[in-house]
Amino acid sequence: MVLAGGLSQTVEKLEIKPDSGLKLIKVSFNPNSFSITKAVSWNSVDNSGSQNSKAQELLNAPGLRFGGGECRELTFNELFFDVTEPIDGVKIADVREKTNDIVELTRIQRSTKRPPVCEVSWGNAPSGSDFPFKGVVTNLTQTFTLFKRDGTPVRATLSITFKEYLKPLDDQRQTDPELTTHVVKRGDTLSSIAAQLYGDPKRWRIIAEANSLDDPRYLKIGSFLSIPEQD
Repeated sequence: MVLAGGLSQTVEKLEIKPDSGLKLIKVSFNPNSFSITKAVSWNSVDNSGSQNSKAQELLNAPGLRFGGGECRELTFNELFFDVTEPIDGVKIADVREKTNDIVELTRIQRSTKRPPVCEVSWGNAPSGSDFPFKGVVTNLTQTFTLFKRDGTPVRATLSITFKEYLKPLDDQRQTDPELTTHVVKRGDTLSSIAAQLYGDPKRWRIIAEANSLDDPRYLKIGSFLSIPEQD
């Protein structure tokens, strides 16, 4: 992409990084849209007792009790693949040479006895955003739309859904007040973590001292930080 003044800017491509030793997938054409859904369970409080039943009659709706969160789902309805022209200077005869990399994400891997867990990323995102998204493929539809005379497909559109994958202990570390630990994500700073957990970005020094950080400006993604309890 060329900007005003002749400056060029590289277009960030959507990337899918599987575990299990599979290769990084970088799409040729970025999607036009994606959707992320998140369901949260709330259950009606049982007010079957006589006194509670009378109180319930005066309410427009029953009380609710939190029942836990559901996995997020990331959906790309139209991932476009086209090999009618060379890609990065390489001529590809069959579009399935590209789409089969996505199909591989649905198959059991010998090393793990399950399909791979994937990290989906697209450019830089502020802390607390949905990217990078870590999940597994739960639905894949391939639609082939252009063919050579011999039936070889050269154009396809894929619809793919990822379901969020969280390791239970890592999830508990972030939600259980008894486990005062924060997992560093891309874009995190000590100030942003302090703002998120303490409500005050100026309290970043408390976290730095608790973790003996020599350089508080450098945080390793995926590392764990001990978070002292609030006063």
